[in-house]
Amino acid sequence: MSERVGTIRPSQLMYSYGVGAVVDLPSFSVVIGGLDGWDSSATGQLPLTEERLLQAVRGRLPAVTELRPAPWLLPEPGNNALADWARVGVPAYVFPRWLRCTRCNRLAPVESGLFTFRGNPFRPDQARYEHLNCDRSRGGRPPKAIPARFVLACRNGHLDDFPWDAFAHGFGRCTGKPLLSFNDVGVGSRSTDAIVRCQTCGALRYLGQAFGASAAEFMPECRGRHPHLRRFDEKGCTEQARAMLLGASNAWFPETQSALALPTGGGDKTAEVVNEHWPILSGVGSRLELDIYMKANPALRAALARLDLDRIWEVVEARKQPTTGGAAIDLLGPEWALLTNPAHAPQSNDFRLHDEGAPPSFETSLTRVVLVERLREVVALVGFTRVEGPDSGVTGDTEGRTTAPLNAKNVPTWVPASEVRGEGIFIQFDEGAISGWAKLCAETPRMRSLRAAHEAWRERRGITPADGEWPGARYVLVHSLAHMIINQVALECGYSAASIRERLYVRESEDPARAMAGVLLYTAAPDSEGTLGGMVRLGKSEAFRGILANALERVGLCSNDPFCAEHTASRTEDVLHNAACHACLFTPETSCERGNRYLDRAVLTMTMAGAALQPFFEPS
Repeated sequence: MSERVGTIRPSQLMYSYGVGAVVDLPSFSVVIGGLDGWDSSATGQLPLTEERLLQAVRGRLPAVTELRPAPWLLPEPGNNALADWARVGVPAYVFPRWLRCTRCNRLAPVESGLFTFRGNPFRPDQARYEHLNCDRSRGGRPPKAIPARFVLACRNGHLDDFPWDAFAHGFGRCTGKPLLSFNDVGVGSRSTDAIVRCQTCGALRYLGQAFGASAAEFMPECRGRHPHLRRFDEKGCTEQARAMLLGASNAWFPETQSALALPTGGGDKTAEVVNEHWPILSGVGSRLELDIYMKANPALRAALARLDLDRIWEVVEARKQPTTGGAAIDLLGPEWALLTNPAHAPQSNDFRLHDEGAPPSFETSLTRVVLVERLREVVALVGFTRVEGPDSGVTGDTEGRTTAPLNAKNVPTWVPASEVRGEGIFIQFDEGAISGWAKLCAETPRMRSLRAAHEAWRERRGITPADGEWPGARYVLVHSLAHMIINQVALECGYSAASIRERLYVRESEDPARAMAGVLLYTAAPDSEGTLGGMVRLGKSEAFRGILANALERVGLCSNDPFCAEHTASRTEDVLHNAACHACLFTPETSCERGNRYLDRAVLTMTMAGAALQPFFEPS
């Protein structure tokens, strides 16, 4: 029988603890199970409605028909462990399966029978494994068993227990029944300062041998295991297994797609209502059934009360027409079109704009600042990788990587999704100014070095063509401005940098009408009301002028100068930025959609490195 062992927020299932990720609980670790074990129907939750995102997901996973929220019920007052809400959640399996006794250091798998699980339905945080037969002479409660410190992973998305038995015996056989122990050695300053010893035959091995350049001599090939699906790949795996610390940040990288909810129907109230209630209306098969659905659903009846039902059915019927499966869709283009034309953009409860124009003193470089008073973002998890992330800082870098399956057949018909509501500020660059600047800076030494580092990065990871998807100087400028403003806002108004996210709109084109250069900075929350308007107030003309002026002055000098200002990307380094560091332009992982890559504060203003290239914003 399954037991409740902990809680996480629904949004964490997108970014931190999604399918296949390991969750560190207070006393042991679990891996989140595949979609086959998720049950959203028990909660009565409806799929999330965002047609543009659904079409984009189908470009990657053609069989997907729904975007579903995480199964969840509102907790009831009290601490009733038998209530319905306490029995709803996502499946999780104990991983790693090898445990170590905290008293005697005995190392053994859960299946050995040495460890007993002690659950607590009223306090799931106290769930633990205990070593019952450990030195009973000491009395007291049996000691706790904790997860083994290391696991295995490979670039094909597999995850496995560390081969403790085989590793200790040099992949040979023990003379008897192996009894393993795990002990730290030395001062324990490194996680690998430990040995695994067989108490039966005396064999032992130092854990440091599992890491480093010579690790392949001591480690096996990957077995192709997917613990979140409780199976092995039928075709096996040819990758070399890599040892990593339990909880390492490179054990799980989510691959997500997101879209802003845009008003549908160009202001057509009927289309907007159909879109809002599509999870219910999608099941209507005829005009007659529409009346039946309305009688059975008071909320739907109230929403459609003053609308023409014949027109409603026409919109429903038109929307149910089959679309081209697998076709690529431009998620950013429609958003850009509305954000750059706020005066004529249709408004809705989830999308409301106000044009502030260009801030004073920046009219020649920026076209406008738009206050996004309301927005709704839907995010879908479409896969995950291990060892190396899917995002090198450019679009399309999932090529050359194997994304792990979300369910047993690797053909999901739905994917997990979440929605947040909030507000933001959209900044649009002047196209003439940025295109002229990009032509001047594209072939400067700083940009050439960054492009060379970009090519080397791809070569080392086997991504072809090596020079593909170079974002260009335009991207570096827009991205650097976004980080500069995020950090300045965090300093001036109390918003934490981690609570502000960027959404970049960058596209080069000979046709100015198709080119894009702008960024949406926004903060959002899963609450139905979103945030409280503090971000929007910062976008007011005079306030934003002050933020820009102060930010430009601040990035001109970094506490790590001159080393930061003089740094340029190199083919021999695994970094993709020039003058940028944690003291000036870097932001938390939750803020940046490109992993703090393609940044250079020298494109914004003059730095200690001098005029290596022409800054976009002229010094005042």
